[in-house]
Amino acid sequence: MKDDVKPEIKQDPLYKMLRQEDVDSFNAQRDSLDTGQLKSGDYRGRDLRRMNARGLDFSNAYFRNADLSGIDFRETNLEGASLLDAKVSGVYFPEELSADEIRLSLDHGTRLRYDRRN
Repeated sequence: MKDDVKPEIKQDPLYKMLRQEDVDSFNAQRDSLDTGQLKSGDYRGRDLRRMNARGLDFSNAYFRNADLSGIDFRETNLEGASLLDAKVSGVYFPEELSADEIRLSLDHGTRLRYDRRN
């Protein structure tokens, strides 16, 4: 696996808020802090419900066993992210992601690939 797609533990303040499941603080501060360190992050097992993901870049992120229920990812970059065993009830995904692509990632941990034909 290339280094740029391995999940990382980072020292970034916004990243730490998500790792600590402090979604309310994340939502309150996400527009005033740099969100560039969220990609390639390791979010496995975290409860991220209620997260405002609009306009964020979670490319190559690792969401194994995370609770993503109800998150609107329609305007979020999830390319290369892995969703193995994540809870996705009520989640909106970008329209470029097919249902089959999402299912493969949930069941087998494959990285999400966007359909660029849309």
